[in-house]
Amino acid sequence: MSDDAPLILTVKFDDPGFERFQRMRKAHFPAAKNYIPAHLTLFHHLPGDRIDAVIAHLVEVASRQRPIPCRVSGLRFLGKGIAYEVDCHELERLRADLAGHFYDALTAQDRQRIKPHVTIQNKADPVAARTLYDVLESDFEPFPFEVTGLLLWRYRGGPWDPAGEFSFAHGRSDGQTRAGRREDAQSDGDESRDPA
Repeated sequence: MSDDAPLILTVKFDDPGFERFQRMRKAHFPAAKNYIPAHLTLFHHLPGDRIDAVIAHLVEVASRQRPIPCRVSGLRFLGKGIAYEVDCHELERLRADLAGHFYDALTAQDRQRIKPHVTIQNKADPVAARTLYDVLESDFEPFPFEVTGLLLWRYRGGPWDPAGEFSFAHGRSDGQTRAGRREDAQSDGDESRDPA
C-alpha cells in the first residue's frame, strides 16, 4: 500500500439523510456492484502524498463551519441509473473555496464546477433504470437534509479506506472537530472505487 494513494473527499450527512439515501441505494443499486455507502463526492482525486497538509486544511475549515442545510430538489436520469439532485448553494460555495485552496493539485475533473448529487442506482439495465425513474418521478417530493462534516478516504485500487472525519464544529454539543478516526455509519469498510 502506497502512502501516496489518492484521496477522495465526500460529505458527511446527518443521520436521517444518510439513512434515507442508504436505504434507497440498497434497494435499487445492483447488489453485486454496490460496494460503497451512499455518498456525495466533492473531490475524486486529492494528492495522497500531501495528506498532512490536506488534513490540516480540512480541520481548519471544519472548525469554523456550521452544518449546511441542503435540499434534494429532483431526480436525474443517468442512463443506467438514477441520482438525487441536490440544491445547496452553501455547499457549492464551500466546495469552491476548497477547490481554490487545492487548485494546483486538482485533476481536470475536479477543477470543474460541482453538480451535487447522490447516486441511488447505477450500472443497472437501462430499461429497468428508466422504469424506476418514471415510478420515482411520479410521486417525488423534495426533502431536506444536512451536511454535518467532511469524510476523507484513501483509494488503493479497490477499497476506500477511511482517512479522516471532520465534523463541523458549530452546532456540535462538544464543540470539537474529529479527524482521523474510522467512521462507523457512513463507511462500513467494504468500499471500492465508484464515481457514483
